[in-house]
Amino acid sequence: ARVYHHASGDRGSGFCVYADISLSIKHLRKRYGARAEKVMIIDLDAHQGNGHERDFLDDPENTCIIDAYNPRIFPQDSIAEAAIQGGIKVFKYMDDKEYNDTVNTVIEKHVERFKPNIIYYNAGTDCMADDPLGNLSLSPQGIMDRDELVFRCARDNNIPIVMVLSGGYQMYKCTLYLREH
Repeated sequence: ARVYHHASGDRGSGFCVYADISLSIKHLRKRYGARAEKVMIIDLDAHQGNGHERDFLDDPENTCIIDAYNPRIFPQDSIAEAAIQGGIKVFKYMDDKEYNDTVNTVIEKHVERFKPNIIYYNAGTDCMADDPLGNLSLSPQGIMDRDELVFRCARDNNIPIVMVLSGGYQMYKCTLYLREH
C-alpha cells in the first residue's frame, strides 16, 4: 500500500489525494467496534503525517500518534502537531543508532501506556541519506533495523500491525543494498 499521510478527511495535501490511514481506521472501528477502539499510528516517514493527525486531533484517548519527522521540511503543520503524543523531531545529523534508539524508547513508552488494539505503521523511506525531499541521514540498514524494532514491539506485545509504505524518492539505493545482502 502507498500511504497518503498528508491528506485529511476533508482535503488533499502534498502528493496525497485521500486519507487512506484515517479511512482504514474509521472502517475498522465501524466493523469491529471495541476490538479496534484503541489505535496507535506510528508514522516514521521523514515528513510530518499531518493528515491523520488532523483527522484524530480530537480523539487522543482512542488514537495515539507517534511521529518521527524533520520539522524543517513540508508540511510544518503546527495545528496537527497537537495530535502527536509521541513526537520525535529528527535532523540530518542523527545517525542510525541515535534515531533507532530514540524511536524505540518512544514507541515502547507509548505502547505500555496506551495499550493499543492495533498498530498502523507508516514505514517511509524518505529518511534515507541523500533523499532529495526528506533531508535526513539513515542508511538502508538503519531503515531495516527501524522496521524490525517496530515489528518486534508489536509481536512482543501481541498487537496486530498494518504496515503501509510512503515517501522514499531514491529506490535505486534500496535495490542496490538488497542485492548486496
